[in-house]
Amino acid sequence: MSLTPLSPLLLEPLVRAALLEDLGRAGDITTDAIVPAGLRATCVLAARQPGVVAGLDLAALAFRLVDPATEMRVAREDGGAVAPGAIIASVTGPGRGLLTAERTALNFLCHLSGIASATAAIVAAVGDQKARIVCTRKTTPGLRAVEKYAVRAGGGANHRFGLDDAVLIKDNHIAIAGSVKAAIERARAAVGHLVKIEVEVDRLDQLEEALGIGIDAVLLDNMSVETLRQAVSMVAGRAVTEASGRVTAASAPEIAATGVDLISIGWLTHSAPALDIGLDWQA
Repeated sequence: MSLTPLSPLLLEPLVRAALLEDLGRAGDITTDAIVPAGLRATCVLAARQPGVVAGLDLAALAFRLVDPATEMRVAREDGGAVAPGAIIASVTGPGRGLLTAERTALNFLCHLSGIASATAAIVAAVGDQKARIVCTRKTTPGLRAVEKYAVRAGGGANHRFGLDDAVLIKDNHIAIAGSVKAAIERARAAVGHLVKIEVEVDRLDQLEEALGIGIDAVLLDNMSVETLRQAVSMVAGRAVTEASGRVTAASAPEIAATGVDLISIGWLTHSAPALDIGLDWQA
């Protein structure tokens, strides 16, 4: 899998903010009191449970910003699967810096690896069916770009990044416009010719209305599997079909079997459990 790394220009402000939050006004008073100033050491980042790695660049940056003399050597790249006990990376440098950066590095690495691992589990459940697993805008404030990166590391794909890169007409937009048709017409008149338009529907009559005027994509929200199957048949390739609503690894295969193009899952970014990764002192 080819995974394009995120720019350091994007990552550094996130890591700096996290370190400043942790270091406060006086720094790491515990480590400074206990660890000799000249001590150098090596630690390893080790998986405690199976999963998929994501966030190594942020972890490396956390160590390096605390002490530029720190060096991290990666054993498992982002997107790689790990078993319990697997060494993900080794970090060598001044002991004080290693312990001071530890929690910030692990916070990013465990959180993003958790997202990648949850995504990979859904992707595996869907198997060879054509449906792609995508995330949503239900992300941690400030961390959207890295959380969406973690979804890609797990084999998923990204939905829109924000309110400005695509039109998604939802139920409240339809209520205000008065109908699906009116909402689509207003959107089409207002945006540029390169902007895609998607509309959320939860009934087949709304879908029929959207198809009648023409639409790039339809979000089939909280539909039963049978209704999804009917919806895909109605669309017949005229628009991208996206299924959404309470998707799990258990339900995803049946949803994918309806023939939808995409399955979007909000909890991948807002509720995926962290992957347990530890920093082990070597010497």
